[in-house]
Amino acid sequence: MGKNFDEEQKMSGKIDVEVRIGNRVLTISGYESEEYLQKVATYINKKFAEYADDDGFRKLNSDMQNMLLEINIADDYFKAKKQISLLEEKVKEKEKEIYDLKHDLTNYQVRLANHGKK
Repeated sequence: MGKNFDEEQKMSGKIDVEVRIGNRVLTISGYESEEYLQKVATYINKKFAEYADDDGFRKLNSDMQNMLLEINIADDYFKAKKQISLLEEKVKEKEKEIYDLKHDLTNYQVRLANHGKK
């Protein structure tokens, strides 16, 4: 019970999963579940599909297409990371609000108790 999730995953061993990315079947490996690895492949295919109908994209050689996809995936990553940071800040603000409210409640309870003793 003392082990965390990452340790348990690594102890379960690396798995190999066949995925389809574009028109190729690849075997990818990882400590994550097959479902997760398929989800990664689906995400990459979705990003490719966003550009597949664009004439400018189709005219690029495959190296440039891949570079454009990599840039867009990195952009998604940094936007998600920023969103996480903003949400973590909101959580900290809410935790401080809760702390302050609990402190106020305790003060009011003490005042009320002291008022009742008079």
